[in-house]
Amino acid sequence: MKPWILALVLSAAIPLGGAAQERVFACDFEKAPVGKVPDEFLVLDGAFSVVEEAGGGRLLELPGAPLETFGVLFGPSAKEGLEVSARIFGTSKGRRFPVLAVGLNGATPYRLQSTPSKKALELYKGDDLLASVSFAWESGSWTEFRLRLVPSGAGQWTLSGKAWKRGTPEPASWSLTSELKEEPAAGKASVWGKPYSETPIRFDDLVVSRIK
Repeated sequence: MKPWILALVLSAAIPLGGAAQERVFACDFEKAPVGKVPDEFLVLDGAFSVVEEAGGGRLLELPGAPLETFGVLFGPSAKEGLEVSARIFGTSKGRRFPVLAVGLNGATPYRLQSTPSKKALELYKGDDLLASVSFAWESGSWTEFRLRLVPSGAGQWTLSGKAWKRGTPEPASWSLTSELKEEPAAGKASVWGKPYSETPIRFDDLVVSRIK
């Protein structure tokens, strides 16, 4: 195991929502080599690299150009029963805003996305919008994301997501849910960024947990 990957947590915990979970992947980049992407990550597109902040902390950064959608995969592959969480930092520039997201199930993911230009938090399957709620994203702050996909019985699956400003209480309930009737394809967790404001997007504290 690489030194920057935290040890697996073998004991189950009880998170918000009452479901037992087991952490199966975690990375805070503190011991990752600067200027590279850890070997356990698969970059789909974009010049992602580990950078060191002025205060000494390390994180994963996506440059502010070009203006496309970029993502990176990590953790185990599964079709259901996983939760991904991460914190993402972005800034606006005038009336231009970044788009920030976490995903599950591979390169065409189920995605929990903050879209500040619409003042919305959204659930997607690929390019298809599944659900949306109002969300007050704040420029220059870290946003916490949590996305979960679990079977709900009778050949259906429940996709749930929430997001909140770092330093504020985590919402007690899911902000968005969508009932899926199409069986998911197996794939890894992911984080995504669209640097429409032409400023870097930063990612940290990536965690994948198995829901029991």
